[in-house]
Amino acid sequence: MSQDLFIAPDYYQIDALLTEEHLLVRDAARSWVKKEVSPVINEHAQNATFPKYLVKGLAEIGAFGPYIPETYGGAGLDQISYGLLMQEIERGDSGIRSTASVQSSLVMFPIWKYGSEAQREKYLPKLASGEFIGCFGLTEPDHGSNPSGMTTHFREEGDHYILNGAKMWISNAPFADVAVVWAKDPSGRIHGLLVDRGMEGFETPETHNKWSLRASATGELLFKDVKIPKENLLPGRSGLGAPLSCLDSARYGIAWGAIGVAMDCYDTALRYAKERIQFDKPIAGTQLQQKKLAEMITEITKAQLLAWRLGVLKNEGKASSAQISMAKRNNVAMAAAIAREARQVLGGMGITGDYSIMRHMMNLESVITYEGTHDIHLLITGMDITGLNAFK
Repeated sequence: MSQDLFIAPDYYQIDALLTEEHLLVRDAARSWVKKEVSPVINEHAQNATFPKYLVKGLAEIGAFGPYIPETYGGAGLDQISYGLLMQEIERGDSGIRSTASVQSSLVMFPIWKYGSEAQREKYLPKLASGEFIGCFGLTEPDHGSNPSGMTTHFREEGDHYILNGAKMWISNAPFADVAVVWAKDPSGRIHGLLVDRGMEGFETPETHNKWSLRASATGELLFKDVKIPKENLLPGRSGLGAPLSCLDSARYGIAWGAIGVAMDCYDTALRYAKERIQFDKPIAGTQLQQKKLAEMITEITKAQLLAWRLGVLKNEGKASSAQISMAKRNNVAMAAAIAREARQVLGGMGITGDYSIMRHMMNLESVITYEGTHDIHLLITGMDITGLNAFK
């Protein structure tokens, strides 16, 4: 079991832009990742198992609904604190960050924003404490980038609804206590429904044989004539904009999380390059390795500034969906490029589980696709700056 020696790069002194609360939140998460995640994550990734016992620790550092008001069990933090939490957790592993992102942005967020007061009181405190784990059902076998084409549907029957359909690629699904499921009513309008584990006709088979996010639990949501009490419909908002607003929150967290991956790969490569001797000197003293490392820290710094500014805009209620898409797309692509360059710095050692780089690289192949693919986010930016829709 290797010791986590990570030292975070801060080339432009971005810490000076953070408040004391931001630094306390970040440092607590960083310490937790070093102590609890880093020593075990390689084994879980190798064995394709989710370390469910980490859920309690995620709750204790405030990773579940950090911006949810304390009234409902959240930490009442701002958006930059949320981003920093995601950065530190993903520095440990993208799969662990996925668990926190889904819980916060895709489950707690819609219940808080669009749920009834009874729903908030029933679910949010238990989700914040980790007693409940949630998942988010939007993507379907035949509808990913085009969620408006979903076929999962429900109809009214007496004092309940009857839900039918299927969702796939759902993080947390195999063990989730509640699922926020998006489905169409008979008129074709999209609504959110809260589906509790144990409801008859509701199944959550696990997805196996993944090369990416191996330490994360992924599954399907299957609905066969599931009876949903009418009080389980989210009353505050309907239409496709409702689930997309949840994705905005998740994408924002990913934009920060990807920085954590990049920083970890850079730190690993820098340390290795200083220690690895070839031709009688450390490889860090060669021009090509310095080029790699200098470009890495440049891109990390740009991504840090992008995420910080986006966090300021989020706190002010001014961040647009298109701005969030740009940050998610840029920062994940940046992290993927750095992971590949860092792997080259380590040579053959870079593919082993003794180092985190190859695990990060494989995880990023999922992160670059979920919550909106790399190409879809490019089209979102394109539509925003031209006013023309290239999706149809």
